[in-house]
Amino acid sequence: MQKCSIMKTFVDLNLKTPLQNGLEELGFETMTPIQEEAFPVILSGRDMIGIAQTGTGKTLGYMLPLLHELKYAQIDDPRVLVLVPTRELVVQVTENIKEYSKYMKLRVLGIYGGTNINTQKKAYAEGVDVLVATPGRLYDLIVSQTVNFKNCKKVVIDEVDVMLDLGFRFQLTNIFDHLPKRRQNIMFSATMTDQIEDFIKAYFYNPDKISIAVSGTRLENIEQSCYAVENFYTKANLLMHLVSDQEKFHKVLVFVGNKKSADRLQEVMSPHYGGEISVIHSNKTQNYRLRSIELFDTGESRILVSTDVMARGLDLDKISHVINMDVPAFPENYMHRIGRTGRAEEIGRSILFYTEKEKEDKERIEELMNYKIPALAFPEEVEISEQKTPEEKPIIREIFNPHKAIEDERGAAFHDRSEKNSKTNEGGSYRRIIAAKYKKPKTRGDKGANRRHKK
Repeated sequence: MQKCSIMKTFVDLNLKTPLQNGLEELGFETMTPIQEEAFPVILSGRDMIGIAQTGTGKTLGYMLPLLHELKYAQIDDPRVLVLVPTRELVVQVTENIKEYSKYMKLRVLGIYGGTNINTQKKAYAEGVDVLVATPGRLYDLIVSQTVNFKNCKKVVIDEVDVMLDLGFRFQLTNIFDHLPKRRQNIMFSATMTDQIEDFIKAYFYNPDKISIAVSGTRLENIEQSCYAVENFYTKANLLMHLVSDQEKFHKVLVFVGNKKSADRLQEVMSPHYGGEISVIHSNKTQNYRLRSIELFDTGESRILVSTDVMARGLDLDKISHVINMDVPAFPENYMHRIGRTGRAEEIGRSILFYTEKEKEDKERIEELMNYKIPALAFPEEVEISEQKTPEEKPIIREIFNPHKAIEDERGAAFHDRSEKNSKTNEGGSYRRIIAAKYKKPKTRGDKGANRRHKK
């Protein structure tokens, strides 16, 4: 059967007027490949699996057909459920849906952990059409019998690979067991693993699979480069040298491997950049994290330092550069990180710093992409620091294990047992004295036995 021509613009879709007006106000004109492919499948009502990298327009890809066919109804319980892995992503997806449906009479609610659950229960009680949630908090609401899914016929799981990596399999399973059996399942993931395959087999019915820019596919609109660097503090010096060009590096997202490195980098850079730099990681409070994202998104802060909590899903506009202070242990994470730039087919730029120890990890990334990241010469004006982090300092290993001390080297604490401490355990005073006196055990409460014994 000949494949029908794919629509290229949103006008071609003949969307209902309120939805079309919302998209026009947002300036959306041309569809991305995942949006083109997903629209007819989701509209048909079939289960769908979408394999696409972050930054390909997935949120609009699944919400567009769902909003198009969602009719007004006086029902207080959700008719569409969207599950995402992180609190930040709940906030973002909720705001996106509200923007898309600005001229529709639609109630959208986002719920996530880290905030007062009673406040969310009250908001839910006011009525919801589209519910966006993290699995953990939604499971809490199910246990408390707050939510009712009898009218929920459309379910979206976005970034499912991240949810499973974060250990949400139990919550997902319980959530799906509470959903109506007759429903449409829509799943998006950047990778396909055995866990995901098992989940699909358990809950999806004959799904249609769409693959767009699968993980490992090099995005042509992102210019990549790398520097060989001695250590962390030299990386910090190089980073400060690069971002000193404010015109070129006007919005920079910096990825680090862990929370310690994020705080350490902020400490090094703050004296030079002050309010231009903000940090986000899981130890920061929810309000602090949301505020940091807002400052970065609006341009009030120019540099955002983050762990991989930001690597998926968050749609931040006009990021000029993604700088990797470390090489991710998993090559796929590199793809997710650099996908923060070059959004909506704009030109993006990615820079990778790597040490000699990280060279093999870099080569695995290049093997995954089938692409050699161009190397740049280390700038002569950048100071090579001799300072090292605790993790970079060599581990001093003693020749002799101190826990296996030689008998002659023991100090005063290692004396032989005294006579009183050398006695064997004979079962305590009861067995040795009482039992010998009364010849048989005393039974507490057995008064008759005790009287017979006294006679």
